[in-house]
Amino acid sequence: MKFLQKFKIAEKIRKLSIPPEKGKKAIMVFLLFLCAFLAGHLGAMMVEQHRAVETAADGNWGLSFQQEGQPPVANATMDYLKQYDAYYAEKTPDKVLYLTFDAGYENGNTAAILDALKKHNAPATFFVVGNYIETAPELVKRMVAEGHIVGNHTYHHPDMSKISSKEAFEKEIKDLENLFEKTTGQPMKQYYRPPQGKYSETNLKMAKDIGYKTFFWSLAYVDWYQDKQPSKEEAFKKLLGRIHPGAVVLLHSTSSTNAQILDELLTKWEEMGYQFKSLDQLVAQ
Repeated sequence: MKFLQKFKIAEKIRKLSIPPEKGKKAIMVFLLFLCAFLAGHLGAMMVEQHRAVETAADGNWGLSFQQEGQPPVANATMDYLKQYDAYYAEKTPDKVLYLTFDAGYENGNTAAILDALKKHNAPATFFVVGNYIETAPELVKRMVAEGHIVGNHTYHHPDMSKISSKEAFEKEIKDLENLFEKTTGQPMKQYYRPPQGKYSETNLKMAKDIGYKTFFWSLAYVDWYQDKQPSKEEAFKKLLGRIHPGAVVLLHSTSSTNAQILDELLTKWEEMGYQFKSLDQLVAQ
């Protein structure tokens, strides 16, 4: 609007009766003013875009879906995250996707999810917390036995972005790691997902310093409210419409909808030409 106003002013200047010499000077002044305005406006846009990417390494993980079938715009780029051994998708034209589940507690849905994964020979990563391993050790053992990765979602599921001490950060990670090894007899894969997607640049660096790779996601939907589960139609609309090559899919194992639809969902993705891969294969790229 301001830009148009400036052109209206220019039009008024043009209509004024001004001697030729003064008119030339006025036009020169106006053109200089216009160039300065455009340069400043463009510069401000570039600065804001730079800030949107670079300073997004603090806060909540977020996505903006611009086009169906294409990767979303995240609040940090793949290249930017790479310096911290962090990922949210694979940059590829190939129809591959990576299944991940956040498991905060067990409420009877994980067995059906594991059954569907087994039927489709689809590897997945389950990011678990301390309470899950303590209350559902047999399911954790089944995940491992059936070839899935069990990742670190911290012991207590706190807002890790508020933890500034490396000692406190490492304790949340290592306490879960130790519990997993005690329960399964195997070392835990050093894959980490920030609880609630809350993180900071400092957290990413801390995770890398203790040998962990951080995983966000490029596709998820609101499936975690127990008393407000999405319908099958709502789930398919999001999960089929927004799937894209190289997607890291986040689902919650606590969702009864996910347990009910997963077999059919995997079938539909297969019919679309997608293959399921492990996060190990993403890291190896």
